[in-house]
Amino acid sequence: MPVHDPERFTSALRDLESEVDSSAAPYVEEALERVATPTSPGLAGPDESVEVSPEEIADRIDHTQLRPAATDGQIDQLCEEAMTYGFTAACIHPTFVPRVARQLDGTNVTPCTVVGFPHGANRTATKAQEAKRAVADGARELDMVLAIGAVTSGRYADAEADIRAVVTAARDQEDAVGGRVPVKVILETALLTTAQMAVACVIAHQAGADFVKTSTGFASAGARAEDVALMRQVVGDALGVKASGGVGSVADFRRMIAHGATRVGASGSVAIMEEARATA
Repeated sequence: MPVHDPERFTSALRDLESEVDSSAAPYVEEALERVATPTSPGLAGPDESVEVSPEEIADRIDHTQLRPAATDGQIDQLCEEAMTYGFTAACIHPTFVPRVARQLDGTNVTPCTVVGFPHGANRTATKAQEAKRAVADGARELDMVLAIGAVTSGRYADAEADIRAVVTAARDQEDAVGGRVPVKVILETALLTTAQMAVACVIAHQAGADFVKTSTGFASAGARAEDVALMRQVVGDALGVKASGGVGSVADFRRMIAHGATRVGASGSVAIMEEARATA
């Protein structure tokens, strides 16, 4: 069953194309091309055949602690839980990156941090410097916030340049750190229309990002299955899709994966894992 009404969604993109200037129109045209043939997972609906074991669930979770008042003790607990349950990454604020990198050194858990968080309204040079410092401090994945206002204003080339600056900062340090540093772009889907969301995915792809991500967890809504499906449709197999915000149960997790997510960010990861193990 289609996740979005194809005719209504195409109409929304056409309306957006008529509103933006000529320099922005190619981004909308690319989005139109990518949604022309619905896929599953994607706009054609979820992949209902998806089954995941507890180990596979853990391997797709970014265990997250981004509360503003998080303590050293809570960060240490996050690391311990990530190692115990085998989560793929531990996502924390930049100030905690050195502490987390030390604790996770020699483990399979990746230190991950945020850039331009939570509003994405920093100057581009500031985001690039933040990314550079985060990698130098030990971060090996970066979740950056889209220049949301640039997208809602129709300044798509500016939004692309903003992402590209962070991607370049990460790529420039890959030889020094011995591997790729993936960049995930947080769209903050609650603040975008579906048409803007599709265009934002095009922007992230063209800027060289590795993932698109739904939410910071600090807006009015988090991950929604229909948004994940739209993001998967637009990026295809070229990028990962991270669902983040409000994923608190095994059912939530499976719904996001079925709709096209390849990674899930959660602060309630331990509860998800305990439920998964109890019902395996």
